[in-house]
Amino acid sequence: MATKNLTRQDYGRRIARAIALIAADPARNTGLEELAAAAAFSPFHFHRIYREITGETPAETLARERLSRAAGLLVRGALPVAAVAKASGYGSAAAFTRAFRAAYGIPPAAYRDAGGIGLPHPPTSRQQDSAMFEVTIRQEPALRLAALPHRGAYGAIGTVYDRLTAWAGARGLITPGTRFIALYHDDPQSVPEAQLRSDAGMVVPETVVGSEGVQILDLPATRLAVLVFKGPYAELEGAYRWLYRDWLPASEQEPADQPAREEYLNDPRSLPPAEWLTAVMLPLRPGA
Repeated sequence: MATKNLTRQDYGRRIARAIALIAADPARNTGLEELAAAAAFSPFHFHRIYREITGETPAETLARERLSRAAGLLVRGALPVAAVAKASGYGSAAAFTRAFRAAYGIPPAAYRDAGGIGLPHPPTSRQQDSAMFEVTIRQEPALRLAALPHRGAYGAIGTVYDRLTAWAGARGLITPGTRFIALYHDDPQSVPEAQLRSDAGMVVPETVVGSEGVQILDLPATRLAVLVFKGPYAELEGAYRWLYRDWLPASEQEPADQPAREEYLNDPRSLPPAEWLTAVMLPLRPGA
């Protein structure tokens, strides 16, 4: 049994190398032979092993990462669809539009013009603005995270999670109740993208130790202001802006000296982006 576990851990480590190759440049069409070589598997068997370890094919990982990054480009600026298609690795605007509509439910140009599909419509008054989201305050117990650090665009953390789940899956650490929580240390509007710091984490038992770049982070018991956002991850910055600009100053609360957290409440691989649920969590100082 010990030998079997070690073999599965080795497989997870090798598949993580292939995931890292995809993440390095999603716009590039990385071939089967190159991915298989990165994982040190025969091309004849690589696809089956990858799917068993990750729960999806390499093509599905690549498509998810490309579309997620494309959504980020669309909501952050006014780039023409053709430019976003090229930056995201699509051979034509038509192919990109078909793929984006299939995943997000609307064409990319309409998505950009609407500012996304998950954010509420802009309010007409400051009073309405204060009710854009519902925020609850709760006490979170101490948590132990297994985490992979990430440096760079927050929107690229998805493939870091792919590597983490390959590591965890090989160790039997993923169950239906596993919580996936990321930490975000910087303001993406103030810090250069290449210097942004985040951690892709998951809650693990006390007995788990880190390895292969995975670190153990112990989070203290913390009061949290929690906002649940429904929609693509690329649109979360709008929820953060409202939380810090409107809710926090009016709440009479003080933020704690801890990074913001996000908990991913459902599986982005099995649901369309419009159905993704994310709990945006702002740590607060102790209070009443």
